[in-house]
Amino acid sequence: MNKQNLTVSLSRQTLRKAKILAARRGSSISGLLAEQIETLVGEEEAYEQAQRQAMDLLAQGFHLGGVIRASRDEWHER
Repeated sequence: MNKQNLTVSLSRQTLRKAKILAARRGSSISGLLAEQIETLVGEEEAYEQAQRQAMDLLAQGFHLGGVIRASRDEWHER
């Protein structure tokens, strides 16, 4: 996989906490960030795919088993 470096600016307090968190997880800050970004991207892609599938189902419509016995005009006669 081809990777590219990224520069991120964090407050000193956040950086200190991130170092501790990374150490607890046996990772680096870079590793933590990469994992989180990959997770976010994956979730977004899954959401978009689910949305496309739902829209396709709606476009097909649903047959609810009923039978049309009268035309629209017959129902709205006055």
